[in-house]
Order: sequence, then structure tokens, then C-alpha cells
Amino acid sequence: MAMLRFGAPGPGETLAWTALLDGSADRHDGATVTVAGWPVTAGEAAEARYCLLVPEPVCCRGCLPGDPSACIEVVAAMPVPLDGREVTLRGIFRRLRDDPCGWRYRLDGATIVSAPPRLGLSRRHLVAAASLLCWPVASAAQAPDGPTASHAAEAASFLAGRPAIDCHSHAGRVLRVNQDGGHAPFTPLADPMRRGGLAVACLAVVSDSPTHRVTPEGRIRAFREPEPGELGAYVERGFTRLHALVRDQGLRIVRNAADLAAARAETPSVLVAAEGADFLEGDLGPLETAFRRAALRHLQLTHYRVNALGDIQTEPPVHGGLTAFGAAVIRRCEALGIVVDVAHGTEALVRRAAEVAGKPLVLSHTSLTTRPPPYTRRITPDHARIVAGTGGVIGIWPPVSVFPDLPAFVDGIARMADIVGPAHVGIGSDMMGLVGRSALPDYTALPDLAAQLLARFTPEEAAGILGGNYLRVARACLPRA
Repeated sequence: MAMLRFGAPGPGETLAWTALLDGSADRHDGATVTVAGWPVTAGEAAEARYCLLVPEPVCCRGCLPGDPSACIEVVAAMPVPLDGREVTLRGIFRRLRDDPCGWRYRLDGATIVSAPPRLGLSRRHLVAAASLLCWPVASAAQAPDGPTASHAAEAASFLAGRPAIDCHSHAGRVLRVNQDGGHAPFTPLADPMRRGGLAVACLAVVSDSPTHRVTPEGRIRAFREPEPGELGAYVERGFTRLHALVRDQGLRIVRNAADLAAARAETPSVLVAAEGADFLEGDLGPLETAFRRAALRHLQLTHYRVNALGDIQTEPPVHGGLTAFGAAVIRRCEALGIVVDVAHGTEALVRRAAEVAGKPLVLSHTSLTTRPPPYTRRITPDHARIVAGTGGVIGIWPPVSVFPDLPAFVDGIARMADIVGPAHVGIGSDMMGLVGRSALPDYTALPDLAAQLLARFTPEEAAGILGGNYLRVARACLPRA
């Protein structure tokens, strides 16, 4: 965890970020302080004079701490880099009261004390930093400077014979659901899948979009309760748009385990998913309707609002984990043949879900952290082991704020594999769902990712990460035919 150092450096003059949460930092109001952390802001600027400082990298603006006291507002005297590096800043520490944005602490007149080189720019940087970050690093014989053209060609051939699967995607601009029912243009999906070697994208509509928004500080938060029936109608329009995309681009729909096992990139397929079960509104009926009419086969229980199913990582807990209705949804999903996804749920929710579930769980998009700040979307080793203990799979996502480039992304995959084993790791790109840039910006980059994985894992392990592990889980959950 990043540390706060108040006053001149010296023994006993450091405070953990937890000092902000327990209020003990208040006594330093007006003092000159030095603070180390990760600067983030709305948008994609390379640097800014106004930002927030958080204790570890965030994957997207929606993963900023839900508690305003868990981050520091920064007003800097010079531009602060926003390229994924930890920085150390010095300025006047302020305890805020009645701040209109809810911030509790601010650093005024901040100047940069240090900003270490970005990690992941080359294989040499990764090797040099590995001992500090505990990242597993391949030997020099394993493509030390990344895949060559021949490696990429071999990787493309490798993908051609195996079903590569993205277990969380919004590609094709499927999320552009108009309130008036109009049809916003799609972006290419089928062609990048064919060119990159992706057989199946678990393509997700988002059920709670009308009730959350990005705040001026860059956080995704629910700002109102939905009207009765509102989210059900919204998701119905979302499914209509998704199926229009499928027809428009000649994609196939995965309806059962046989469809999934037969899928290949030459004729790419979509597995219909929903991110957040808010549209159920406490009733199992819409679940069965979505299964029959929309071919829903992958359901994420929660998203960015605490709903009737349980608590979320980015807000304070309300239910103590999974609710009784959430447990009923899991059981009904398993009876129908729907994959259950516990992404965005708290560790308590996931633990209870694992007790309820009789089939493997998916946690479709996250990454590993051993130093979790409050309300992070990343997960601890214990959290990951719960999912793996069901026989499930954890999709690793590629925001550049966490993984600056493809080699760093592969290191993040390897870190998770070290914790739960390669058989429980997959790819969850969140394509066109990330707020910021991605280390895997397009499916045409999949051969490069495959080449990097083949340099770090056995062919069987790499094939599992690229899709075989999700295939195993989904075949256990989906209808047989």
C-alpha cells in the first residue's frame, strides 16, 4: 500500500492510507506533506493539474473509491503525469469540510517529488522490476523482447484450431442503446474476430445504465433509483440492439454447449450476456423470458448499483453479501442453463454464491491485488481462490492504468495463474466498456497476446487461458443441446 509521509522524512513519520479512513490524518491539516500514490482523472489526458490520488492503480474511473475519504483531491502547481505511474507529490494538506463534491482531503500547490519510469515499456524494464513487484518473469530464452512476426504467425495458427473466447465484451458498440428505440451505428465486430482468431465473444448488455453516471470526479455511481419496470424495458431494448448487431454482421448465437464447443473464428459467434441482473426487479420471471426470447446464457449478478441480489465492490455493503433473492437467481440460472458471473460482487457475495452454486462460477473481468484499497474492483488472492474452488474461471482485463502494455498484461495473467492455477484463468477484455485505453485495444491483437502467452505457458495452459477454461465452465452450465 502506498504510504503518506508527513513533514520532513524521518523515522516514525509515515502513515498508511488507512489513516485517511480512520480520520487520524485530520491532525495534519495545514501541514506540508509528501504523499505517494497513483493519479487518476476523468478523460484520457496525458497529464493534468487537477486529479485524484489513490493508493493503488485503478482499472477505470468506475473503480475509484466509493468513499471520498479513501482518495485525495490534488490541485497541482505543475502538470502531473497520468500514464499509469506511481508518483510522489508534496504540497499543503487540507482537511475539507462541506466540499460540494464530497472530498475530505486535498493537496494544494502540489509539486512532483519523484515519478519512477513507467513499467512494461520493454521486457528489460519488466525484468528489472520483477523482484520489487513479485511479477513472474520468463527466462531470457522466452522471447525477451516480445513476439516476432514469426511468433505471431505461429500464434495465429495456434488460435485457428482452438476456440478463443472473450468472457466479457461490449464490442461493436452494443451499449449504444437509445432511449427512443432508435438505431445507433455499429462498429465492426465480426471482421476483427475473424482476423484476430476469436471464436466467441460473451457480448453483454448493461442493465443499470439509466441509473448510474460518471461524476465530474470520474467515478461511476448510481444517482437515483429506477422507476418500476424501467430497467426491464431498458434491457429489452439492449437485447434487441444486440440481436440486430448479430444479424447485421452475420454472427452466430451460442445457445447450448454444443454450439460453444463447435465455435471457431472463421464463423464467429456471440454468447448473449447481461451485466447486472437489475432488470429482474426481484422477480424470476424476466430471467426465464430473457433465456427464451433473447438467448441469455451468461448473467452477471451485480454492476454499479447495490441491487436486490447483493452488494458491490465499489459501494459500502448493504446486504452483507448475497441476498436470498440472489441465491434464488443462481439456482434458477443453473436450472435453465445460464452461466453465473460474480464480477463486481463483494468477496462476501462471492463466498455465499460459491456455497449456493452447484456449478462453476465465472468472475469475468478483474485483476489481482495483494494491497486492496477500499472499494477497488480488483480482487485479493482469497477472493480469487473462492471462484477457483468452484471449478470456475477468472477473466483478467487489460486497462492500461493497471497494465501499460501487452507484456504487462500477460504478467498480470501469470500472477493470477500463480495464485489459482492456469486452469482457472481466462481473458475478459471489457472491449469498448473500459473508460480509458486498453492494452488489448482490438481483437486483431489476439495473435500477439497468444504469442506472449505461449512464451510463458505450455500450449495446453495458453489454450485454456485463451478460451478453453471458459469453455470448460460454460459446457458445465449451458444446456447440452
